[in-house]
Amino acid sequence: MPFISILRDLKGKRGLEEKVEQECGLGEHRSFDFSVEGSSSSSYPVVDQSRWASLPHELLLDIIGRVEADETTWPARRAVVCCAAVCRSWRGVVREVVQTPEECGLLTFPMSLKQPGPRDSLIQCFIRRERATSTYRLYLGLSPAISGDASKFLLVAKRIKKATKTDFVISFAANDISHTSEYYAGKLRSNFFGSKFYVHDSQPPCNAPIQSHGWSRKRISPKKVAPRIPICNFNVATIAYELNVLRTRGPRRMNCTMHMIPVSSTQEGGSAPTPATFSYGLDETFSPFTPSDGRRQDSASDVHISGKYGSIGKQLILKNKIPRWHEQLQCWCLNFKGRATVASVKNFQLVASGDPSDNVPSPEQETVVLQFGKIGKDIFTMDYQYPLSAFQAFAICLSSFDTKPVCE
Repeated sequence: MPFISILRDLKGKRGLEEKVEQECGLGEHRSFDFSVEGSSSSSYPVVDQSRWASLPHELLLDIIGRVEADETTWPARRAVVCCAAVCRSWRGVVREVVQTPEECGLLTFPMSLKQPGPRDSLIQCFIRRERATSTYRLYLGLSPAISGDASKFLLVAKRIKKATKTDFVISFAANDISHTSEYYAGKLRSNFFGSKFYVHDSQPPCNAPIQSHGWSRKRISPKKVAPRIPICNFNVATIAYELNVLRTRGPRRMNCTMHMIPVSSTQEGGSAPTPATFSYGLDETFSPFTPSDGRRQDSASDVHISGKYGSIGKQLILKNKIPRWHEQLQCWCLNFKGRATVASVKNFQLVASGDPSDNVPSPEQETVVLQFGKIGKDIFTMDYQYPLSAFQAFAICLSSFDTKPVCE
């Protein structure tokens, strides 16, 4: 049953319904997506709690369950987000109904971008590169030609070239890309040679000990950043490209060390860390479930995981699948199953590294957890699955765009 019809049957009053339509993005006045492009926390609709909280829990659970089951693609899935924005009781029910991407294979709220993908299938996305502004936008969909207007914006990154390093700042908002923004998701930082990259997440790791340097790398004026927004970066992954100065080793070779994903996650019964809500800042703006805790931090610092393996055990290492040489085409080839149509040094597929001591099952060593392929001049596909999240996969793919003079 369409979401509008459900509201009409429940209220019986067209006036309030039109108000909810306009403020929740169901009408023509406003777009209310989970990424909230260009909007602020004030865009959340304010609806009288007493008009909605009195609904029986069983009835509300059935209604929202039907909406969630029917609307499985964007932009129709926006109705699920609107349900969570009605009032607190609705938010609690939506939290019960909506599953993680690992369980249902769907992206609903911003927190879904920080949670592992499905185990048995790839979530298919594409990246659009804008050369003039050094901007990279991630969309949910097969390709611009196929998805068209139905392509759902997920993340955006901006490349900032510095004297000794390169930063890719990643944001949830399409037009607000900054370290001090409330939509800041994390960053990717390279070394001078472009041979090693560090993925930093604004979200604190789940159930893992962390330690800070204890000093600030950069002072931020309190006037430039809201008190509730943390300016921290947690090192969650390291990407290393093998040196190839003489260009005798063929295509690029890369290894990704996932500091917060245990190697046991690839074994039967294993699990990867799955954050439930944003721990800071974004709760109030993005997540309809948990309010901000009001913590204040006025400085920027990088936070690293303590210990060699921390509390998660041995860390998962991903490596690129070695391509084979095609005699007829005279090039290196990988089977992308139609998701890469243009030859490029940037194309790659990642699989779990097979160390005998890790007890990684053989099928898992052949399962592609992330593939990145070129299909047009500035269009690239990005398909990922468990144990990677969309944010982690996007950051790894961004490393392929940077210049690597000693690695290729």
